[in-house]
Amino acid sequence: MDIADIYDHKHQPVSEGDPGAGLNRMSLDIAKALYRKLATLGVQINAESFRTIKATYYRIALDLIEAYDNDAVMNGLKLDRHSEEQAVELFAANIMEAGAVFLDNPRDKAFIPSWNRVQAAIPDLLERMHAAVELDNKGKV
Repeated sequence: MDIADIYDHKHQPVSEGDPGAGLNRMSLDIAKALYRKLATLGVQINAESFRTIKATYYRIALDLIEAYDNDAVMNGLKLDRHSEEQAVELFAANIMEAGAVFLDNPRDKAFIPSWNRVQAAIPDLLERMHAAVELDNKGKV
């Protein structure tokens, strides 16, 4: 199914050896954002919380790999289970790493401001963005 006339979907490498790149970085960023959001909602977070999240993620992820592997076999396809499980192990470790970062400094990064706040600071931002998109669509940017 097409979801748009123009859709630029970019697959990223896992980047096992570089926590600042690819899915490695993305998984860390997502976990840290999740922990910050939970904290703003009043959820008390501690080291045991991260172990529980990691264990739950790990079990569900391995079960899904099993299901996807079975689907692949039934459809005559191959799934690289080893690399999939390596990625799961990396992401599980990143759940704990992000937890350690959060506990060390729970206010490390502020959330991105809301659009209302941005528009209050830059009242003509939407018009400027629209003009930039129009120029880009004409190939002039």
